[in-house]
Amino acid sequence: MWEIITTSLPQLLAAGFKYTIPLALISFFFGLIIALVTALIRLSHQRGPFIILKWFVQFYVWLFRSTPLLVQLFIVFFGLPYLRIRGILPHGIKLEPFTAGIITFSLNTGAYASETIRAAISSVDHGQWEAGAAIGMTRLQILWRIIIPQALRVALPPLSNSFISLVKDTSLATSITIMEMFEVSQQIAAANYQPLLMYTLVALIYAVFTTVLSVLQHYLEKRLGSQLEIS
Repeated sequence: MWEIITTSLPQLLAAGFKYTIPLALISFFFGLIIALVTALIRLSHQRGPFIILKWFVQFYVWLFRSTPLLVQLFIVFFGLPYLRIRGILPHGIKLEPFTAGIITFSLNTGAYASETIRAAISSVDHGQWEAGAAIGMTRLQILWRIIIPQALRVALPPLSNSFISLVKDTSLATSITIMEMFEVSQQIAAANYQPLLMYTLVALIYAVFTTVLSVLQHYLEKRLGSQLEIS
């Protein structure tokens, strides 16, 4: 058993640092950008043609929050190649597995995180906007200098939890042939006929990763809280 563990562990860790962690980090980065833009659009009071954009982002959030992540991965990777439009997309949209994973995880994360960010911004007292306007700040300056820093304190815990969940959700990427940790564990288990041992080992690695991230989350929350108290 120890021989299997010592030979398999380096392969699993290599897959984790080469695919699992980068996939989660890149997807979360783009997901936060999507989430922030989406939240700001939904909070905007603009009228006219802007309302169409507001409906579109509301539909996007509803769609990705209402459908399973695995189904979304299958649609992006296996389904888009069949989206053929004569003269525009004669061969559909064919994506590399890693690219398809990033797109899907980013859109999924963006949909969920947008609600977190929207709620965090809404939780800041409206008087903060009025105080900023009273000293001649523009709405954009008020948003970035006053509202966002306060909203970040509220949003950090749920956003951190979202990232930890995303790290675990990357195991679904094996369904679109990305060679992340779970896919490697399946291949090793098929070769050594020790599925219980391999799946337990990869579960422990995920547990270590998420524990480290949880400790980091706690540190960031304390650091942010102390900085806001000082300011």
